[in-house]
Amino acid sequence: MCEDWVADCRLRAGTDLLAHRWDPVLLAALRPAPLRRVDLRRAVGGLSDKALTESLRRLLERGLLERRRFAEAPPRVEYALSALGVSLVDGPLRALGDWVLEHGDALRG
Repeated sequence: MCEDWVADCRLRAGTDLLAHRWDPVLLAALRPAPLRRVDLRRAVGGLSDKALTESLRRLLERGLLERRRFAEAPPRVEYALSALGVSLVDGPLRALGDWVLEHGDALRG
């Protein structure tokens, strides 16, 4: 429970996933299939290289993404949703997306 709103509260950890502008967008972009960094940046318009790096690091640290490195020349790296990431995208993020589709116009005032 979060009666005292302590820093290690699970609710705060969950809402932190939505506090970063690009994190939910990257998660949604990776839902259909793993992507290379260049393809991920292309798929998400307006995303700077720095913001992409920060978001990928954050999502990897939280266990929402997996980074796959292929032993090829030149090296190839792909990012994919982990099982935890899939559960977030298919659960709460999908519900939020459905809600926004229904109520998005009202949010604009």
